[in-house]
Amino acid sequence: MKDIPGYTLGQAEVARSPLSDADFELLKATVLFGEEDLHALRMAHEVLEGQIEDVLDVWYGFVGASPHLVAYFAGKDGQPDARYLNAVRQRFGQWIRDTTAANYDRAWLDYQYEVGLRHTRAKKNLTDDVQSTAGVIHLRYLIAFIVPLTATMKPFLAKRDHSAADVERMHAAWFKAVTLTATLWSQPYVPGADF
Repeated sequence: MKDIPGYTLGQAEVARSPLSDADFELLKATVLFGEEDLHALRMAHEVLEGQIEDVLDVWYGFVGASPHLVAYFAGKDGQPDARYLNAVRQRFGQWIRDTTAANYDRAWLDYQYEVGLRHTRAKKNLTDDVQSTAGVIHLRYLIAFIVPLTATMKPFLAKRDHSAADVERMHAAWFKAVTLTATLWSQPYVPGADF
């Protein structure tokens, strides 16, 4: 297990996703996610290792420059909580590793549900025991964040000696994986029968 605060992939306390394995397979099929994407993500895993902090710098720069986004990390004093931002950053870096490792088993699926819960009123702020002024991350930003997470990744994927076609395959697989993840993180926001 990684020594990352609040990182609980595969641990007993992780909430179990109500999504069945069969429905998970249908969701992957809906985003056109297949074996080629798993291979491309594993290639991306190797490419991104050693660049994750740089990727996070770009993403955190975007969030930090967006007052409406950084507000979700504000403490009671209205200022960004550095401890909270750092803990989330470590988990975000591990999310990149987990996503590109492409091991989308039941433990991974359950953890995506857990992460989704941590964005909602059910568990926001509990993992890091923070007193953020935001009690929820609004669903609209969770979904909209697909674009910056995807648009900013291609230059990092192109930093090795892979062909342009391989970079495109890695980027397309990353886009599908981010969309899949955001969809799964959205599940706790809606009534079970509606998801």
